[in-house]
Amino acid sequence: MEPTSVRRIVTGHDAAGRAIIQEDGPVSRVQRIGGDIGPMFHEVWNTQATPAPIDAASEEPAEKGIILAPPQGGTRLRILDIPPEGDGIRTMSPEEARAHFAEIGAGGASAHHGEGSRHALMHRTETIDYGIVLDGELVLIMDEGETTVRAGDIVIQRGTNHGWSNRSNRNCRIAFILIDGLFDDDLKR
Repeated sequence: MEPTSVRRIVTGHDAAGRAIIQEDGPVSRVQRIGGDIGPMFHEVWNTQATPAPIDAASEEPAEKGIILAPPQGGTRLRILDIPPEGDGIRTMSPEEARAHFAEIGAGGASAHHGEGSRHALMHRTETIDYGIVLDGELVLIMDEGETTVRAGDIVIQRGTNHGWSNRSNRNCRIAFILIDGLFDDDLKR
């Protein structure tokens, strides 16, 4: 069962400076990552600077492909549809996990080191991420501990090593707002 599309409404200004709806339609950049077992990425919007420039009617800054982290100094908004987890993830090798993350420009983010890893898709990025569960549920796995997050729950991910496991029997839809960050010296690897 394919997830439903994500509608994106973008506002702007007309020539007289009045607020308008500039765009209204489905997100155009949608891609499944990691083959049939992987999540569907709906890339909603990105900014490439802070503060973000606001003009009358520009479009989303162009990017090639799907990239895990936001642009340096920027932000990223995406919706992920994460299918129920199966043996393909449970038996994934460290090399397969790195290849999974390499598809989105982040092979180095993978923290799966074989036996003893808490989850095959454990990873860490130099970002602050706000994760808002829209539908379904996921298990957030940390180096120490885990918790189930459900529709309406919000996770503030602060550059920590983590993984997501959909242990339910249905899709989970989660929104992520990623903000470029900078590790303190004592947190750098």
